[in-house]
Amino acid sequence: MEKFNIAIDGPAGAGKSTIARLVARALGFVYVDTGAMYRAVTWKVQQEGLLPDQELEVAALANRMQIELIPREEGQQVIVDGVDVTKEIRTTAITDHVSQIASYGAIRQLLVTLQKQMAITKGVVMDGRDIGTHVMPDAELKVFLTASVKERAERRFKEMQNSGTCTLTLSELEQDIARRDQLDQNREISPLKRAHDAVLMDSTSMTIEEVVDEILGLCKDKVGGGK
Repeated sequence: MEKFNIAIDGPAGAGKSTIARLVARALGFVYVDTGAMYRAVTWKVQQEGLLPDQELEVAALANRMQIELIPREEGQQVIVDGVDVTKEIRTTAITDHVSQIASYGAIRQLLVTLQKQMAITKGVVMDGRDIGTHVMPDAELKVFLTASVKERAERRFKEMQNSGTCTLTLSELEQDIARRDQLDQNREISPLKRAHDAVLMDSTSMTIEEVVDEILGLCKDKVGGGK
């Protein structure tokens, strides 16, 4: 079966990474978590003692970095300059600043170039904020996955509790997600928005399995269903 590309966009906490990983596994495709790349830059910025608003210095640092995304059965492993930062990039300290780092044109240009290269061979499921509109505008299937702010906050809260990284109350987390939505939607470079040909999917009242099944159904309808 001919390979094709799937773009999954949506706001913070919509479950994009989990869904994209499961869809990729079901199809035998490669999963690319673009958000992890921006988090990796944010992690490196903090490691080097830079402030998020030092745009020129942040851009120079990003150009010197080497980011590797390695598929694993349990999820994508993220390596920065030889260091495994898979867990470190999911902390609140990174989440608080990643939207600002991702708003810089130089950072987006650098990482989008890498992401486009990953998609050339097809058979990629990529999630992020601007995949269907900017990174893979020719993707055979585009999904805009969303959920209510309240639902997204509750999901993220449970994830953080389970991983032992929860430092916010549920109310604070809800406010933070709303803040990130505003930043992502209003940034000048590649803002978060639904591609004109993307399928809108509201997962507020759906289980993970239901979302995955619906996307796999779309694959069969649109492009034949992978392998």
